Amino acid sequence: MNFINRHIGDHGSDLAAFNSPSSTADEGRWPVRYESIEFVAICADIATILFAGFLSTLLFSPAGRAPAGLAQACVYAAVTSVPFVYILKGRGLYRPTELLVLRSQFRAICLTWVLLHVLAVAVEMLDDNSHFFQGAGLLFAALGLASLIAQRCVTRILLIRCFSGRRFARTNLVLITDQPPSTHAGLSETLSVLGYCVKSRFGLPAIGSDPDSRKRLSSRVIEHIRNSEVDKIVLEAKPERWAELRAFISDLRVLPFPIVFVPVGAASELLRHPTRSLGSAACVEIQPGSLTAIERASKRTLDIVGAGLTLTICAPLLAIAAVAIRLDSAGPILFKQQRCGFNGRIFSIRKFRTMHVLENGPVVVQATPLDPRITRVGRWLRRTSLDELPQLLNVLDGSMSLVGPRPHAVAHDGQFDKLVRKYAFRRRVKPGLTGWAQIHGCRGPTPTPTMVERRVEYDLWYIDNWSLRLDLEILLRTPLEVLRGRNAC
Repeated sequence: MNFINRHIGDHGSDLAAFNSPSSTADEGRWPVRYESIEFVAICADIATILFAGFLSTLLFSPAGRAPAGLAQACVYAAVTSVPFVYILKGRGLYRPTELLVLRSQFRAICLTWVLLHVLAVAVEMLDDNSHFFQGAGLLFAALGLASLIAQRCVTRILLIRCFSGRRFARTNLVLITDQPPSTHAGLSETLSVLGYCVKSRFGLPAIGSDPDSRKRLSSRVIEHIRNSEVDKIVLEAKPERWAELRAFISDLRVLPFPIVFVPVGAASELLRHPTRSLGSAACVEIQPGSLTAIERASKRTLDIVGAGLTLTICAPLLAIAAVAIRLDSAGPILFKQQRCGFNGRIFSIRKFRTMHVLENGPVVVQATPLDPRITRVGRWLRRTSLDELPQLLNVLDGSMSLVGPRPHAVAHDGQFDKLVRKYAFRRRVKPGLTGWAQIHGCRGPTPTPTMVERRVEYDLWYIDNWSLRLDLEILLRTPLEVLRGRNAC
């Protein structure tokens, strides 16, 4: 089953529903191979964008007149399609199994399309001679987005028909393996869903066998393939015997067909990870960064814009809070405390002072609902979470994000790290002003290991499922959670 797993990727379960026998298995096949779906989907996106550019110019032109700016629209559509396709392909969204998941497709299309057009508008504002977005450009933006979404719906329907009806163009394989036949009981059935057909199967000799046995096998394979309709040769074996496999593959080079090596065992899991280059050396990326460069840029943009707007809008409220703190008790208006941030880096968090004490050392006592250390104004600030607003300055300087796991005092961080096994995984992203845990009621003190574990579970889910849409959802739900006042003190 290793060969099929390499082709269907991490969404193999999505194809389980199409594994049942079909009466149309050998009828009505379409002239598209499974391996060609990505290329066809890319061409379809480019054609859709070009058509949207042409149609928007045509609709925007006055009736009875030749469309003006048609060349400009086509050039703009072509230029837009290149980064659009590049971004989606980089995220693996043209893989067949990914094309079946409309939710992720719609999210990626909308975010990428909007981002590209925001950049286009910004560039046009700098060019006094360009007036595309004063005319057909806005219509193109709307029509292009609608067309791409509609095209994805049609693509999904066609793919489902291909899978369920086994309509992919047939790809004939010759399988050469060192695995016993019992391990391939369901291989032919599963491969047939994707249009693959194992025409012949040859067994590799045991490790350390006589070199003549390899020669005899290669001669048999070559003679068989030259008299058969074969599209691809699949070699499935253990990587530790690569030295003798290299010689065997060298014998097969006389055949004008692609040869695919499928490793068996632990190496197959290793090769599921993306490959990278480290100088002249090839390497395997075991654990990627939590966010890609584009995702980090979009999140940082949201942080700067959101923090800047919030500080501007809330400036009068911040001034009132500062005056109230000064009149209520002696001490500074802002309280700074060492917190553990991204990758374990220590930074100073800013908060409105809400206590008579300024604890910032190896021992920090968590606040309780009736804590006598809390000032009168401080109790109101903590209840409404207004004491956290100065952390917007941390967001602007880059030590925090608007959304992420809440940072804890350094003293508590070391303690929680010993209590919860995966606690340190939270440091893979910047800490946030609010987070997935907070909108689910995980606010305030964490006196028990169970409460810490629950908060960490929410934080890790957020890290594994991050999207710009999720950040926006958390930001919109945070004020509602503040009004509810759950666990605030």
